Amino acid sequence: MKTKVLTCTVAFLLATVISTASSISSLAQRTRSVAPAKPTNDLLASLPQADAVALIKVHRLLDEGLPKILAENPAKLAEVNAEIEKFKTKTGIDPRQFDQVALGMRYKFPREGITKVDTVALARGSFNAAAFVAAGRIAANGKYREEKYRGHSIYIFTLDQQLKVFGLFNLPLHDLAVTAFESNLLGLGSPASVRGVIDTGKAPRAANAELIALASQDPNALVGFGGNVTPALLQNLKLGNEALAKDVSTIRQVYGTVGLSEKDLQMFLAARTTNVESAKTLSDTIEGLKQLGAIFVGRLPAPKETVARTALDNLKITTQGNELQIRTAVAQAQLGPLVRGL
Repeated sequence: MKTKVLTCTVAFLLATVISTASSISSLAQRTRSVAPAKPTNDLLASLPQADAVALIKVHRLLDEGLPKILAENPAKLAEVNAEIEKFKTKTGIDPRQFDQVALGMRYKFPREGITKVDTVALARGSFNAAAFVAAGRIAANGKYREEKYRGHSIYIFTLDQQLKVFGLFNLPLHDLAVTAFESNLLGLGSPASVRGVIDTGKAPRAANAELIALASQDPNALVGFGGNVTPALLQNLKLGNEALAKDVSTIRQVYGTVGLSEKDLQMFLAARTTNVESAKTLSDTIEGLKQLGAIFVGRLPAPKETVARTALDNLKITTQGNELQIRTAVAQAQLGPLVRGL
């Protein structure tokens, strides 16, 4: 599978089968079809118009998830904590004080075959937002500028190196805009996306109601997300297989969750298609890819092979109405070696 396909929203279907190991390590992914509902999460409801939304329980991720996954690798856990301290030093932002982070994503297509995602984040937690911003200004050592917009001060920090977000994932940052909305609420993203959050606060909050309903179906999930599969996104994908492209073209929305049980990391993914027949056809296609996945798994390095093979063995593919639904689980203990290589 081409990497650019796997990084697009639609390709979550293929990533679950062939690239499960990578999906699990990045934590990037029960339920029946639901009608659009009034948003129940005010953090998600404060996001500007988006193509996809996600809610991450950061406090649980750092305090519950990582210690379980790295229980047999205390050295790596110490390294993660050190990277969190480094991120705090460079930006003035301490992810450990975040309770929840809501993400709003917009697709951009700078040229044919290239899809980029502009993301804005709203972070709420046990911190003083104004103090956070002040700490960031000190940490930036003059490498920031202030912008006034509709009664808000936006601070745009210039960062000249990669940092590890949450101590795990490299993020190439150049300009990071930050503003304090409430005493414990921060907005982070590109300058344009942060201005969009401010605009949303001045307008009715109904733009993402359906996506929020999809992302909020399991209140116990570590991560919940919902996204539209737009015509522009479908057109920009290069699947390289006519039959596969036809099946994928029937997808209109994707949503899912990542959760923790006592011993497992559990993932659920659904693709909402145009009709019942399309969901059944897509299910047959994914079942076929599951069989092929066993061949590709054997070519992966040892830690990834173990995780991917478990994910494939536990993979359950079903349909419900016009939805394709995929479930799988991997033992938390199997993820430690995978995280070690990040």
